[in-house]
Amino acid sequence: MLKFNEAEFVSQTKSLLALRPQIEKLVDRLADEGYDHVLLVGAGGTYAQMWPYEHLARRTSVLPVRAAVAAELVVSGDARLGERTIAVFTSVSGTTDDTLRAIDYCKSRGAHTIGFTGYPDSLVAQSVDTALISEPKAWPFDVQLLLFMGRLLSRRGEFEGYDRLADELGVLPRVLVDVARQAEPVASDFAETHKDTDYHFLIGGGNLWGFTYLYSMCILEEMQWLRTTRVHSAEFFHGSLELLEENTSVIVFQGEDETRALTDRAEAFAKRVSKDVTVFDTRDYPLEGISPEFRGLLAPLVLDTVMDRVSKHLERVRDHSLDLRRYYRVMDY
Repeated sequence: MLKFNEAEFVSQTKSLLALRPQIEKLVDRLADEGYDHVLLVGAGGTYAQMWPYEHLARRTSVLPVRAAVAAELVVSGDARLGERTIAVFTSVSGTTDDTLRAIDYCKSRGAHTIGFTGYPDSLVAQSVDTALISEPKAWPFDVQLLLFMGRLLSRRGEFEGYDRLADELGVLPRVLVDVARQAEPVASDFAETHKDTDYHFLIGGGNLWGFTYLYSMCILEEMQWLRTTRVHSAEFFHGSLELLEENTSVIVFQGEDETRALTDRAEAFAKRVSKDVTVFDTRDYPLEGISPEFRGLLAPLVLDTVMDRVSKHLERVRDHSLDLRRYYRVMDY
């Protein structure tokens, strides 16, 4: 597989799973101490990656759980933020400026701050009240966030079957390698077909809306300098559909939660107009060892693995490094 270090990938995934005892111990302690509010705080991709877990809580719990943009939280505040707030942060590098300012802000209001990163000596790890450290560069943060939110809801009696889910996650290193291997030819074909495509229209919904936003903004725009439109499948018929033309590249991210029918509806319409609709569907991947009722929860993680293959092949055919930036962390702003 192109630019896929299987040993490193497996090791990093195992390091995420190894955090389970620490996450559960922390959640149990906080539950015993009492809390009534959770903030999931991020910037850019880490903000978008919080949305599936806000979505999970909103569907199953009366606990106020909100995903917040780090920079906006600092200037706008949150009326609930206080000593009974848990504020969760993620940062691959542990150096994200907006995240660091948001940590300081939440701590100043008395919140208990938690940071997931791969660098124990980083500013993020040193700034939060509790740092949970994986291997360096381990991405995405879905494993940690699913364990954290699952345990939290389980303690409240709002997530039946959490222990079974957490046990089944142990197959992820093998399962995700299988996903990557299966996706490789699909990714190569997509990249070859779209090496000269300069605009993509992305559709997703439910717990894949965050990933849709992330892939559009953080990968295609930031890392490949391609123009995109991204729209939630439930909002597709309220404006953005007017941009579709016969040759528009439409990318549909399809998951397995209750919003699947909304994405099906958007896909069906897109195919009536465009002759270039590509669907990436988590149902196409067996995920052996994962129970049917948990598959939907893993959709963001599965699609991240699939689309990483697409990203690597786009990098190849377009001769445009995924590490190349003009402005981000290059210029002051």
